[in-house]
Amino acid sequence: MAGSYNFTIEQGATFNLLMTWRIDNVPVNLTGYTARLQARIDVDEVDTILSLTTGAGITLGGAAGTITLDQSAAQTAVLPKGEYVYDLELQTSGGVVTRLLQGELNISAEVTR
Repeated sequence: MAGSYNFTIEQGATFNLLMTWRIDNVPVNLTGYTARLQARIDVDEVDTILSLTTGAGITLGGAAGTITLDQSAAQTAVLPKGEYVYDLELQTSGGVVTRLLQGELNISAEVTR
């Protein structure tokens, strides 16, 4: 069952979120995994406001079990402000998909431009 985690990205600011996937307090070896994250207005919406994948906004840390989400200030500047839903999925090299996290993503508006 996916964990629930809500977070905020600030428009125009560098975004970095580091997390570690652990089972029984032991990091999961993510070697050979890929990851994807999508955010939408709601679960039924077709268009995404944010789409990250391994090597394009998501970095997996192998045996350390770390997952890093990264967006530059230029990338966050073009995100539309608002509240969205997202999920983060990991896939093994054998095709097994785990929805690790889901929740709400808030894009807070930038005032200084």
